[in-house]
Amino acid sequence: MKKHSHRFVEEYTGLVGFGLDRETDEYTITYYIQKFADDELMKLLRSRMSDSDIQSLADMLIRLLKTYLSNEEYHRYFLKDEHHEENT
Repeated sequence: MKKHSHRFVEEYTGLVGFGLDRETDEYTITYYIQKFADDELMKLLRSRMSDSDIQSLADMLIRLLKTYLSNEEYHRYFLKDEHHEENT
């Protein structure tokens, strides 16, 4: 069973760009991140990224997860651990 989805980037037909308003910024960041996480693109990028770029990206992602998700949300939405609450 597939746990991850990236439907937004396939279905969104609105404006892609930053600076117009908060809603468009939110949609745009979702659009960019889903395109960035595409398997083929990541295969190409990760082989070209420097060690420091990989570390910087990892640090930023981890910081965002820690800042904006509770432990329960981290397990449910990021790890897709459906049984976390039952195991704690």
